[in-house]
Amino acid sequence: MDTTGKRDARATAPVLTSSGIPVRATYAPGDVPSGWEPGSPGAFPYTRGALPGGYRTKLWTMRQYAGFSTAADSNRRYRYLLEQGQTGLSVAFDLPTQIGFDSDHVLARGEVGRVGVAIDSIEDMETLLDAIPLEKVSISMTINATASILLALLLAVARRRGTPWKALSGTIQNDILKEYAARGTYAFPPKPSMRLITDIFGFCAEAVPRWNTISISGYHIREAGSTAVQEVAFTLADGVEYLSAAVKAGLDPAAIAPRLTFFFNVHNDFLEEVAKFRAARTLWARLVRDRFGLADPRAQALRFHAQTAGSTLTAQQPDVNVVRVAIQALAAVLGGTQSLHTNSRDEALALPTEDAARLALRTQQVIAYETGVTRVADPLGGAWAVEALTAEIVERAGALIAKVDEMGGALAAIEAGFFQREIQDAAYAAQKAIESKEQVVVGVNEFQLAEESRIPTMSIDPKIEEEQVARLAAFRARRDPGPVARCRAALVDAAKDGRNLMPPIVDAVDANVTLGEIVESLRTVFGDHQDTVSV
Repeated sequence: MDTTGKRDARATAPVLTSSGIPVRATYAPGDVPSGWEPGSPGAFPYTRGALPGGYRTKLWTMRQYAGFSTAADSNRRYRYLLEQGQTGLSVAFDLPTQIGFDSDHVLARGEVGRVGVAIDSIEDMETLLDAIPLEKVSISMTINATASILLALLLAVARRRGTPWKALSGTIQNDILKEYAARGTYAFPPKPSMRLITDIFGFCAEAVPRWNTISISGYHIREAGSTAVQEVAFTLADGVEYLSAAVKAGLDPAAIAPRLTFFFNVHNDFLEEVAKFRAARTLWARLVRDRFGLADPRAQALRFHAQTAGSTLTAQQPDVNVVRVAIQALAAVLGGTQSLHTNSRDEALALPTEDAARLALRTQQVIAYETGVTRVADPLGGAWAVEALTAEIVERAGALIAKVDEMGGALAAIEAGFFQREIQDAAYAAQKAIESKEQVVVGVNEFQLAEESRIPTMSIDPKIEEEQVARLAAFRARRDPGPVARCRAALVDAAKDGRNLMPPIVDAVDANVTLGEIVESLRTVFGDHQDTVSV
């Protein structure tokens, strides 16, 4: 078979990044746009990093995302990871918890404890956090629709322990806009959901000042199929929407903006990913300064958590995932992340085993302590290819943000289906590239093995669900129904009156009201969201 024509076509075809940015064979100073000035590390526009000394000043937090089955099982995994040198916790919740159903709800069947830990009550949260010093360990919780409730549960546990709220540090994802656009774990319609978010902003600014009140997520946008440019643009547009909502709610943006954080994906296109993080910092610094008039470096300097790309993991030849994750993690570090999760090699097959999770953590530790890349702030700064790519992403993402602005902002663009259609089109193009072998995926469309090797995987015992439901029933039977009823009524009244909902939610969980009961109470006022956008 004559393949000369195909080889010639490939040789002459333009070389593009995953975002469609042309890539030159070589770069020179003239390829960097005139007037492009990335500045110095720790200085506006923070292209080169949030801190002048980079990782010499502070190493990134090694925060492995974990959670499965019961609170007791997850607690054992957290304590194990802390013993192995992890420096912060990241909690994964099961789907019922994410969308506001208790484990005994009919719609929770088959999902309890599957993709994360099941949390129904304050007893579950006490078990989850057992022997973990809340004043010393920062805790990130990947939760959105029910973020207010999970934060309230943590605060109630701290109060029972006598730990001052002002000593707590951590993050809740609390990013509902990307749920409507890319992921789908929502509970309430957009407007009351945005109210819950601004209630959290205002409450934490006073009561829990060290808490990061939102982690605006591009990760799930990228996992849904977006390009790197779309990930930056849509994520920052969401950030503008949240900060604008805070202003409309009467909050001081100068008090709110410093606690906003971001969450980005780390994909395979190494140089584009490094440039993406630098571009995101540049754009956010400009947006905060120009739109909100904020000069505080704590507000301007975008801080972000990164996670290696789950969508790039393959069930075929899973050991190769270790290589993918290591390269992606290095891109995150060279891009200046403040916090990092490295995926485990087996996550295309199941939740990670203990051994796989330890190896993923060791990947970060090797980068931190053996490679030497932490010795220099922004070590790729000044590289002509990286600067050219950074400037190009800034321009393209900035143009996309402007288009979102013309539509009335991120919420209006999502309600019109714009984000969803853009992501869908990008995902379709990426899949076509794989199917045509224009994009090679090792072990999938090239370099396959006739017989795949098998690795140990983790499985969740179906009895876990029965045991969780039984614990929940026993919890309900022990509690005093009087305070439960009063707290649910107070919560409904606060929702109707427009008062900040965080204090009555904290009181409710402390009085043994369950997560599902709180959501049911709020639904009587807020209603239920039904996605009607056609993509």
